[in-house]
Amino acid sequence: MFRFAKAALNLTGQAARQVRHNSTAQMNFNKKYGNILMVSGASFCVAVWSYVLTQTGITWNLSPVGKVMPKEWREAEEE
Repeated sequence: MFRFAKAALNLTGQAARQVRHNSTAQMNFNKKYGNILMVSGASFCVAVWSYVLTQTGITWNLSPVGKVMPKEWREAEEE
């Protein structure tokens, strides 16, 4: 347990040092590639769902209105 706690403190210390020294690697990456990744991810999602909705042949039972018929009421049998 001591080794785990020591490693955890070491990681938090490294993170604090990076914040203190203004690490801008993530900011530059997001500024450079952020919009491209968002657009490509959204287009991939739309493409996959378009394929699923149109080409797979899945029957989508969206509404049961008019399709479900109630059974006839059965009176309780008297003894």
